[in-house]
Amino acid sequence: MSLAKRFRIAAIVPCHNEEAAVGKVVSDLRVSVPGMTVYVYDNCSTDRTVERALAAGAVVCSEPLKGKGNVVRRAFADIDADIYLLIDGDDTYDAAAAPAMIEALVEQNLDHVVGLRRELGGRNQSAFRPAHTTGNRALNRIVTVIFGDSMGDMLSGYRVFSRRFVKSFPALSQGFEIETELTVHSLALRIPSTPFPVDFRDRAEGSQSKLRTYRDGWRILNTIMSLTRHERPMYFFGTIAAMYVLLGLGLAASELVDYIETSAVPHRSSVYASAFLLLMSVLGVMAGLVLDGIRRSRQASSRLSYMRHPAVRDAYVRHQGPSIRLDSIPADLDQPVVPVPRRPGAGTVAPT
Repeated sequence: MSLAKRFRIAAIVPCHNEEAAVGKVVSDLRVSVPGMTVYVYDNCSTDRTVERALAAGAVVCSEPLKGKGNVVRRAFADIDADIYLLIDGDDTYDAAAAPAMIEALVEQNLDHVVGLRRELGGRNQSAFRPAHTTGNRALNRIVTVIFGDSMGDMLSGYRVFSRRFVKSFPALSQGFEIETELTVHSLALRIPSTPFPVDFRDRAEGSQSKLRTYRDGWRILNTIMSLTRHERPMYFFGTIAAMYVLLGLGLAASELVDYIETSAVPHRSSVYASAFLLLMSVLGVMAGLVLDGIRRSRQASSRLSYMRHPAVRDAYVRHQGPSIRLDSIPADLDQPVVPVPRRPGAGTVAPT
């Protein structure tokens, strides 16, 4: 049985001026997973993206707020499916990997599969530009240090999700930093995830990248810091507090040496500055403790939202034996309990 007959699968393709590639992306997705619904979200395009997507058989939607994060937030809210596939509309990712990624999600009972990009020769063999490669490695390393993992490629735009992942994801980002938010959300809630190697190639001729190396790199770094403050407040404020302690002790040590040698404090301002820094470190720790409590409450709420939806694969264990009401158990435990069938609408059945 095909995947699309077993599950409702929706492919989400964010597009901004992708007329050169969107038709091929839609066609390849429909061939790879027959029966899957492909949604192309037009994001303020000024070319023939919509016409090309419609001609290829996609369902075209519109998001007037510019930015990939805005598109993902809108699509996750609008579309009702069992499995969601997110892929860029620039034809840089291999659509033929979609069935294997979906199978991995289902067979391993996962909620998130990340496309781990590997460069595919051909075209101009320049899919990974040097600045992008360096920035990608640096950002992955930062996320690994702070959150313990980066899933191999935290900036990958090729992912597969379960319904319960999508419906528990707040999607607060506006632009390309949405991939960072997806990764951190998965790590923070310890959602079952795995990387999956996929081919990555250069853009089609006539297609231009919307990613700006330095501008978007800075926005992604700022998102990482913001997520660190919200998801790991003790780490964030504890690091700041430790810096204040070191500076304060450094100032106090020099004044202490002078006091031991001369029995006087020549620079009282240094003492005041040291005391101020130590006080700020205490306040930083207190802020971290308070925000960590809020974080735990927020994560518990997100976890409950996540658990409201069933897994993709039906993994429930159901007890098939007869159920017995506790109030039907006789006082004399030696007397056997014989379950009596109830009539519709009947009350409690007394033991016979």
